[in-house]
Amino acid sequence: MAKELGYTTMESPIGPLLLASTEEGLCYIDFANEEEGLPRLVSWCKKTFIGIAPTKNEASNEQARLQLEQYFAGERTSFELPIVLYGTPFQKTVWNELVNIPYGETRSYKDIAVAIGAAKAVRAIGGANNRNPIPVIVPCHRVVGANGALVGYGGGLSIKEYLLSHEEGPLFAHSTSNPAVR
Repeated sequence: MAKELGYTTMESPIGPLLLASTEEGLCYIDFANEEEGLPRLVSWCKKTFIGIAPTKNEASNEQARLQLEQYFAGERTSFELPIVLYGTPFQKTVWNELVNIPYGETRSYKDIAVAIGAAKAVRAIGGANNRNPIPVIVPCHRVVGANGALVGYGGGLSIKEYLLSHEEGPLFAHSTSNPAVR
């Protein structure tokens, strides 16, 4: 069980981000400044039974902040930092599959469902994506509708569109099981 939960905020091209980490690793990102995001972080802590109050701590989030800055600068295509996923076993299975989607590629909700052995759970995949506590690093923005449509994103579709466009640089590969999906 985590003993400390330190948070900080950072600026990014998609707006302010609130980052939170336990001593085990990054566990939370919110598309918000401290004023908006801290009450949601406190609520999330209660819902996930972490049982500790967040405290401001720049140092505990330094590695995540640096790697996010590198990602947004186009200098990083994967993250190499410890993360801790708080959720149901099904949600964790989905989130762990999302981490396998390579930079610059997308998958459909159906692709994720098939990959985790739950082919009929497409709607549940959407629900798990919606509750992803570590967006960008656990790349739920790389999941699109079966027809390639940008459907649903906790940070808003404009942020999803930005993140996908950001990854469309020279490394972008249109590799999915559905040719209609980018």
